[in-house]
Amino acid sequence: MTEWEHAYTEHRQLLLSIAYRMLGSYTDAEDIVQDAFVALQRVREEDILSVKAYLIKTVTHRCLNLLKSSRKQREVYTGPWLPEPDIELEANNPEEQIIRKEKVSYALLVMLQQLSPVERAIFLLREVLDYDYAQIAEMMDKSESNCRKIVSRAKHKVNQDQLNTASTAEQNSEPFVHAFLSGVKTGDFAGLIQLLTEQAALISDGGGKVRAALYPILGKDRIQAFLEGIQGKGSFEGELLEVRINGDYGVLIVKEGKPSMAICFGAATESHRLQDIYFILNPDKLGRFRNQ
Repeated sequence: MTEWEHAYTEHRQLLLSIAYRMLGSYTDAEDIVQDAFVALQRVREEDILSVKAYLIKTVTHRCLNLLKSSRKQREVYTGPWLPEPDIELEANNPEEQIIRKEKVSYALLVMLQQLSPVERAIFLLREVLDYDYAQIAEMMDKSESNCRKIVSRAKHKVNQDQLNTASTAEQNSEPFVHAFLSGVKTGDFAGLIQLLTEQAALISDGGGKVRAALYPILGKDRIQAFLEGIQGKGSFEGELLEVRINGDYGVLIVKEGKPSMAICFGAATESHRLQDIYFILNPDKLGRFRNQ
């Protein structure tokens, strides 16, 4: 095995995790990680003190550049922008269970969108990947004190308690899934509504490519009316599959052999009641469905 192949095998999954958390897109994350390894081959081995640090820095900066270049696209995006979900059928083998525990939750991906690209990068390196400030400063070409200030600012933008709950895919959304599926089957979503917090929100992402709510649906009554309304119009028709979305339970609707909607759920920190419902309908974001 060559040095390049060894680095690829050892660090690829970590780099994908960083890029995906930064970008909210596996497609873009995979492209950036591949480009980073191509760039590595052009660098002399003696010029690199740490291959891992070099790759993390390269991937992080490429993510920042992509986010800056795509900012205008985000600004004119039709309706709410949601991250691309990682969807898989239930897998029971031990290896898949270990991988699932390492996944970042969908709720965290959504939460990270509140941060600027630089805040997101430094926050992830410090709070999720546990790098010290000296390492982060070197990777980001900033001073340690500046990095500390950026992390502090980022913490004020996100709910830290909710972040602790959302940071991994360990919440159990199975009751929400069953209540949702029961509502689809009967047309009565009262059971699901009973699980909602008073401040619950339903957010849809169609990207202007399919019909979807352009604004978040807020509150129990409005969410119930919305669900029952679109149910009556056939929005949930198709094969409904119980799947894993970023490691937690979710629902995938398949029409004519193609995914048409992914539904995932986010729980409140203290009550563990249902805080957020996410409908991902943009077909460009439903390609990562692994039939295992």
